[in-house]
Amino acid sequence: MSIIQATKNFILDTLFPINCLSCGKDNVWLCPDCLKNINFLSFQVCPKCEQTITDSGLACPKCKPLSELDALIVASKYKENNIDKLVHLYKYRFIEDLSVPLGKILVAAILKSQLPIPDIIIPVPLHPRRLRWRGFNQSQLLAEYIGKNLAPNFEIPVAADLLRRKKYTPPQMKIKTYSERQNNLKNAFTVNDTEEIKDKNIILVDDIATTGSTLFECAKVLKQNGAKKVFGVVIARQEFE
Repeated sequence: MSIIQATKNFILDTLFPINCLSCGKDNVWLCPDCLKNINFLSFQVCPKCEQTITDSGLACPKCKPLSELDALIVASKYKENNIDKLVHLYKYRFIEDLSVPLGKILVAAILKSQLPIPDIIIPVPLHPRRLRWRGFNQSQLLAEYIGKNLAPNFEIPVAADLLRRKKYTPPQMKIKTYSERQNNLKNAFTVNDTEEIKDKNIILVDDIATTGSTLFECAKVLKQNGAKKVFGVVIARQEFE
């Protein structure tokens, strides 16, 4: 471990002592017992209309021709199981270790569904400017965990560089209306290598969805460049405040 990393860890441990956010157990952000007690959503809904209950979060028959996402798996509710606290520490306090318990939540949610094992996993990309500020892409770490743990004895490739965010945009959480969120992301993404995604089933990974505009825009670009199916997966949906 480098001196810089050791110093960083010391500062983080001092400012944010590690305790299970559910039961207070030392030296772990989410202990195995509390992880087992996570309340996963008992049903999934169509990613487009969010009204129709569907198997594995597939687009309902009415929305299927209009939905860039073929399905969306939402693992849990944002305000339950301390999910909001875990995600906040992960994204805004830069606690990379939280990718493991959050990754376990995503893997469990996918395994509860009937979605096929994907050919590749793609994380929602960050713009280079935001990546420099945060130091890591939280969606990429989650995608890497899924790739290593979803299928026993088989690692699913994670293509972190296939989808690129070419336009710097304000954070979606700061934009209140659905139409403004859509316009904010218009033409924000591009594909670097179309041959790598052609006719592939893809799992698209993000941490949180609100309106889903980011996932839909990413899925649209992937489909336009030859992807066969795009299934989204997120930890939770963040409601408007």
